[in-house]
Amino acid sequence: MTHIDVLYNRACSVCRAEITHYETSALASGAPLTFQDLNTADLGTWEMTADQAMRRMHARLPDGTIVSGGEAFALIWERLPRYRWLSRIVRVPGIRHLGEFAYNRVAAPWLYRRHKRQMASDAADA
Repeated sequence: MTHIDVLYNRACSVCRAEITHYETSALASGAPLTFQDLNTADLGTWEMTADQAMRRMHARLPDGTIVSGGEAFALIWERLPRYRWLSRIVRVPGIRHLGEFAYNRVAAPWLYRRHKRQMASDAADA
């Protein structure tokens, strides 16, 4: 199975908790995954701005192809033994479209807005 790099927002508490779980699982199983915090990664190699990176989760294949959202999750899950079944399910055409809609229109925008509010609050407190 090919190695993938995952770009996520460690400053987002929800994102951090989920990715920490995946990272722990990947280390325990030897899964071919590397996790990069967008706040410290060289985003030039990802060909995106910090704001673009914050809006969704991204995964990069060895050939440089970058995928986001549901497909990025599917790539992670197919490499983690306890989640392979979920990867297969979310790639079923009807489920895939519903999952992409839920992630792109509900979950990702909500997390982005939540993170931006937290950043503004932290700046105001400083």
